Amino acid sequence: MFTFPSADGIEIHVRQWLPAAAPPRAVVQIAHGMGEHGGRYEALAAELTALGYAVYANDHRGHGLSMHSRKGCLGADGWNRLVEDTARLSRLVRERHPGLPLVLLGHSLGSFAAQQHVLDHPGLADAVALCGTAAVDHLLPDLAVAGSGTALLGALNKAFQPARTPADWLTRDEATVDRYLADPLCGFSLDAAGLADLACEARRLADPREVPTRLPVYVFVGDQDPVNGGLVFSDVVVDRYRNAGLADVTYRIYPGARHELLNETNRAEVSADLTAWLDRVTG
Repeated sequence: MFTFPSADGIEIHVRQWLPAAAPPRAVVQIAHGMGEHGGRYEALAAELTALGYAVYANDHRGHGLSMHSRKGCLGADGWNRLVEDTARLSRLVRERHPGLPLVLLGHSLGSFAAQQHVLDHPGLADAVALCGTAAVDHLLPDLAVAGSGTALLGALNKAFQPARTPADWLTRDEATVDRYLADPLCGFSLDAAGLADLACEARRLADPREVPTRLPVYVFVGDQDPVNGGLVFSDVVVDRYRNAGLADVTYRIYPGARHELLNETNRAEVSADLTAWLDRVTG
């Protein structure tokens, strides 16, 4: 674990996992989702380090160990600063591992940050993987969040009523859902200001023409994920990248799977597909 200061002075906490047997072959940087933290990716990191990857995952501002005030509060201009924090970590990783390929893996809210990262900082990542992702300009109006985090989370769980828990939308794995609900650093939304900041950037994310066309993109989603609107919103993301001229766009859909693919009941299949793609794009 280490920290670095954000542009506005918030200490951003970072978990790192390194291969034990040999120097790393490439780096995977994880951008976690809303209402969770980087520690939830330890199992994935163990798989990746066993394959020779160095793995880094920061806790976003307003989340986990980087929470500076209340849960989900990103601060002034918080969404753009969250994306910049992600880019700062990318630069630190580049300094620590010069010459190695860097893959940015974003889940859910982290995938939205990754979409903006590759627009704002072209070339900083060598490939990007988007898990549980969606077109933000379609997602937020569909959820009709109107700045309410409670409404957002309730809308996501609506399709699974009568639900066992308020977080059934995450995964079919009940043990994972229970651990999530028991974790004091999980289970919340961005505050109204953070959601408004994200909504303000939605139009920019809808136009990826400035993304380098050589960038490999991997989009993987579950067809029961309420975030992607029955695959409509993830279809839009993929179509936009392809229409922007990106030649290496992989789109993988998992029948029956919900939002947290890396914690799903078929997680072994999901991680095997992910690592096969990582091996290909990192050479």
